[in-house]
Amino acid sequence: MTPTAQPRTADGARGWTFLTNHAHVLLAIAREPTTRLRDVATAVGITERAAQAIVADLEAAGYLQRERVGRRNAYTVNPSGRFRHPAEADHRIGELIDLFAGTPNP
Repeated sequence: MTPTAQPRTADGARGWTFLTNHAHVLLAIAREPTTRLRDVATAVGITERAAQAIVADLEAAGYLQRERVGRRNAYTVNPSGRFRHPAEADHRIGELIDLFAGTPNP
């Protein structure tokens, strides 16, 4: 059995984080809507395949929309989407994006 990779904190210590990989991928795309998934995966610290699966989850749930632009994809984030967990369901993901990505929210 191989150990699961633990994320590293800013000081290099291994441990847990407050945000999930789904949140990290969403924020990376919100910051740069035409980014390549390879670059998203590298920034988040996951495989490209995992990034693709997460983007598929986010698209299926209505948080992202993908549009083909030439040879690349451009993503549009739906800031009015609600958090999925009942404890945060009264908040929109646009609030998270504003907090971490600093993008204006309609």
